[in-house]
Amino acid sequence: MSGRPLQVRWLGQVRYRDALALQNALFASDVDYLLLLEHSPVFTLGSRASLEHLLCDPVVVGADVERADRGGDITWHGPGQLVGYPILTLPDYRAGLADITAHVRSMEQLVIDVVTSFGLTDVGRLADYPGVWVGVGEGRPRKIAAVGSRVVRRRSKHGFALNVSPDMEWFTRLVPCGISEYPVTSLAGEGVDVSMREVTEAVALRAAQLWSGGSAERAEVAWRVRPTDMAAFTRDRGIGSTSRDLDEDAVSVRVRGRLEEAGVDHNQAVRWRERKPEWMRTRLRLDGDVAQVRSTVKELRLVTVCEEAGCPNLSECWSDGTATFMINGDRCTRACGFCLVDTRKPEPLDPSEPQRVAEAVARMDLRHAVVTCVARDDVPDGGAAAFAATIGAIRAARPECAVEVLVSDFQGDPAAIDSVIAARPDVFNHNVETVARLQRAVRPSASYARSLAVLGRASAAGLVVKSGLVLGMGETDDEVVLALRDLRSVGVSIVTLGQYLRPTAAHVPVQRWWTPAEFECFADVGRELGFAHVESSPLTRSSYHARSAAGAAAVAT
Repeated sequence: MSGRPLQVRWLGQVRYRDALALQNALFASDVDYLLLLEHSPVFTLGSRASLEHLLCDPVVVGADVERADRGGDITWHGPGQLVGYPILTLPDYRAGLADITAHVRSMEQLVIDVVTSFGLTDVGRLADYPGVWVGVGEGRPRKIAAVGSRVVRRRSKHGFALNVSPDMEWFTRLVPCGISEYPVTSLAGEGVDVSMREVTEAVALRAAQLWSGGSAERAEVAWRVRPTDMAAFTRDRGIGSTSRDLDEDAVSVRVRGRLEEAGVDHNQAVRWRERKPEWMRTRLRLDGDVAQVRSTVKELRLVTVCEEAGCPNLSECWSDGTATFMINGDRCTRACGFCLVDTRKPEPLDPSEPQRVAEAVARMDLRHAVVTCVARDDVPDGGAAAFAATIGAIRAARPECAVEVLVSDFQGDPAAIDSVIAARPDVFNHNVETVARLQRAVRPSASYARSLAVLGRASAAGLVVKSGLVLGMGETDDEVVLALRDLRSVGVSIVTLGQYLRPTAAHVPVQRWWTPAEFECFADVGRELGFAHVESSPLTRSSYHARSAAGAAAVAT
């Protein structure tokens, strides 16, 4: 191993395709990771899988089916099963090769050590059968954990799946790993009463001992997740009323609950009407250039994020030949806790919008156009086709203008993501917005793992990739640093960090004002991690200095 701290991440429940995409992104880096998670129900097929071993209709039972680039037969992953993906640079074995067998044995040993620490006895290996087994000595083998890996150029992926307390009915719907002669068991089935959190803690500790000499850096999403609690907060604007004159207690019980589950004390927040620090005050300049741009936007019936979000840098960016257009309408199917975008039922997509954006870019003589969108989970591709069409239209109308896209996660749909990538924007941006722990509290319909996977997919395609964080919602400085490390590890080359400004009293409160000096410290960290460009200041927004950032990243790559 590298000797550097093992990056341990608890990611909560993650769809298999998102986790695989994230593995692939981290696999391309040189940083050692251990991803710990649960999957939503999925049957995965290895290279030797037989569909005869799938004994049910996945649609009927509510499970995905995915091909996996690993060996072995068919297996199942789902809630109650702890999945670990060690993405490691393995020691040299011979002529630059890694000892794959030794790596598999180390994963088995990790699981053996963990389950025995909870009091389970007669745990070990079964000859000719990979994985971890219970009851071998007594002549009644039962499989408690599956193990498998793929190693390329000494980098590992895939890993182990330990049955903590899954619904064992799932294992009657397949022939697990093609093994019909021995049953599957779990810690709960063996009488071990232990929580997923306790098992995860034990796995993380033992993994660090085995693979990094005990050194680890950890980040995690909030533990209590309510997957059914993902609907919009209201049918109005943003997560609350359109009024900015609400009282101090306008934050909903639901939002407060999510914040508390993530360890954020609402009572310690900055009061709604408290005066902003001096460094957060700015004056909007409405000179001739700005007025002309505004007139063009209004005439062409377009929406700019610059105006919609009340960006403090609007004057500077428009005068610099940069503007951000929002496509796919102005109503979002999600309700993020920091965002003021309208969350009423969206209107149908406008097929003329790409051309109108291109006309605006040409008339405004823009040198750098940013195209973003509301989330459109109500349409099959999440609005991805509109991005591709808008990129093409801008290129045709004004070839000298660079095009940056700021996209949603498209619910992790590979085809949708690839359609935007295929249009070859000059910059591909997707914001993770906040640190891992606060994801579900701040943007409950999103996923930290999925966002990293989207960014990694764009990086693997050779695009300049960008992301950003909004600070001030309850994160710690260590969590910010680890989020920056994650972004760099999946291939992000441009990162933005700015201070959160609470749009209304119904939105997530500001927990603290980060100072200009602290933002500069984060910039130093980002540069040390290898980002080509770091834009970090209280007033920074995603598109701030976008043109110069793109230039710096293009030179670096």
